[in-house]
Amino acid sequence: MAAEAEVEEGAPAKKGIPKLFIIIGAAAIVVLLGGAGLFFFLSSGSAPAEGEHAADGAATDGHGGTAAAGHTFIFNLPPMIVNLNGEEGQKEAFMKLTVALEVANEETMLAIQPSMAKVVDAFQVYMRELRRSDLEGSAGVYRLKEELLRRVNVAIYPTRVESILFKEILVQ
Repeated sequence: MAAEAEVEEGAPAKKGIPKLFIIIGAAAIVVLLGGAGLFFFLSSGSAPAEGEHAADGAATDGHGGTAAAGHTFIFNLPPMIVNLNGEEGQKEAFMKLTVALEVANEETMLAIQPSMAKVVDAFQVYMRELRRSDLEGSAGVYRLKEELLRRVNVAIYPTRVESILFKEILVQ
């Protein structure tokens, strides 16, 4: 019977060792897969390719407020301050807006410079009809951006502006 007791005591020890190896092996695989996934996730980020430049880093060149940003050019407009259309019983509201126009190339930028008076006029006429409630939230700012882009493209037709970039929006 003593021999049977030794066998029974040794049997649980033999079953526990393979379970321990399986648990350690599974944990190691999970850690390795998690590390590999994190590596691929972080290495596939949206870093600009060599030779590309972000539009945010554009600097003005001192000639009409223009700057080259990668494959586009930025034309800075002067700040505009407009009195917003008020509803009865509300305080007067003002908006200060500074925008930049993004164009595809330097020729386009030079072509639209003579039409800048038309562009500013189109912006002013539209913005004076806005109410403070029209500019609330991201949807209001998006509508403003889309409408300004439409109006600038109408004013400078057949040339085309790629997008409107807001540099400052202040409503008081």
